[in-house]
Amino acid sequence: MLGVDTIISGIFNIFNKIVPDKDTRLKLQHELELYKLTSDFKNAMSQIEVNKVEAAHESIFVAGWRPFIGWVCGIAFTYHVIVVPLLMFIGNVTGNPIPAPAFDAILLTNVLFGMLGLGGFRTYEKISANKLKEKK
Repeated sequence: MLGVDTIISGIFNIFNKIVPDKDTRLKLQHELELYKLTSDFKNAMSQIEVNKVEAAHESIFVAGWRPFIGWVCGIAFTYHVIVVPLLMFIGNVTGNPIPAPAFDAILLTNVLFGMLGLGGFRTYEKISANKLKEKK
């Protein structure tokens, strides 16, 4: 399935080929980007409404899944960032080195950052990069 960014990128490439006037092309690109941002905002607001309904649900299996994932991520993050290094330090100081367990930090940080809402920084990054491209 194609992502919205891929589709918009393809449309920008078409604009560059079929619209000779730079001002018109930039105006069309701006309107398309504005449409995308408005669409993203509407989707986010819809998701917030779904989240409110889920949080108010009587069943712990509906209302409690986000806190559960949050606690699991928090415990895993604490274990791998604080507990393991501390135990390794103590083991090295006492002459009993402890090998570090295997750890997939990418998986944990993706879930944790998604839960914390830090994924929006990537959207900001993309918008900033597009603005820089337009200036050139």
